Amino acid sequence: MIYRTLGSTGDKVSAIGVGGWHLGLKTVNEQLAIRIVRSAIDRGINFLDNCWDYNDGASELRMGKALRDGYRARAFVMTKIDGRSKKEAARQLDESLRRLGVDYIDLVQHHEIIRFDDPHRIFHPEGANAALVEAREAGKLRYIGFTGHKDPRIHLHMLEVAEENGFRFDTVQMPLNVMDAHYRSFEKLVLPELVKQKIGVLGMKSMANGILLKSKTATPIECLHYALSLPTSVVITGMDSMEILDQAFAAIESLHPLSNDERESLLARTREAAANGRFEPFKTSSIFDGTAENPQWLGEEPPEIRELMPA
Repeated sequence: MIYRTLGSTGDKVSAIGVGGWHLGLKTVNEQLAIRIVRSAIDRGINFLDNCWDYNDGASELRMGKALRDGYRARAFVMTKIDGRSKKEAARQLDESLRRLGVDYIDLVQHHEIIRFDDPHRIFHPEGANAALVEAREAGKLRYIGFTGHKDPRIHLHMLEVAEENGFRFDTVQMPLNVMDAHYRSFEKLVLPELVKQKIGVLGMKSMANGILLKSKTATPIECLHYALSLPTSVVITGMDSMEILDQAFAAIESLHPLSNDERESLLARTREAAANGRFEPFKTSSIFDGTAENPQWLGEEPPEIRELMPA
């Protein structure tokens, strides 16, 4: 396994991370999910991704069981919360701690920053970031980040609002793949800013749950190599079988810095398919937007906003 420094934290994390969503799928039984996590850790992966809302909590519960028997000490555990209000964020965080069965979580991220109003709600005095800062002070978490998959300009806005509030994120998670460079590109717009600020870069959707592969323009290994060749701390990839876990290790074992010719060849192959975002539906549709389908997860709007609304 290759290990990289997570932004300015000083922590060393595996270049590949286990995606948590797949672990709670109905097609993956609990025994297999535990085996995937423990095998990954035994073979050198230490970064584990999850989220409060994944599969109604099943993903966190299964990961929690996998972390028993000494595995917690060998893992860097990340999860995400959807709450935008301080009250809802604190509730979700405490629920994640109980499900995972841990005293603290290494990294907690604000999930699905996909609307321009999300940053303002999160940095309101009674917003979610106040809950995470308090939790950090109480020892419930170590680092704070955010994720999103919709538009790089929203990511930049989140960074701007954070700076206005005197806050600096430890990590940012975003789509980084062979098609992103052609359409609404996080690689072109957000990645340079994160590198400049020495914020840990978490790449996701290297294959978009297999959707990118349907374009028949790149192989799974090429997709992983492309994302791993960017200045990422971790590339998070979903694993629903031991074969997919083996595939991730094969990508690491064969990884080499992409030459300019190799990179340009990949981008040339994907250019036409990527042009309108068809194979990145997380950018162009609401199919991947869990918080849009479940607005109650976000919590109430700030009281001064509610007071403005007509009765």
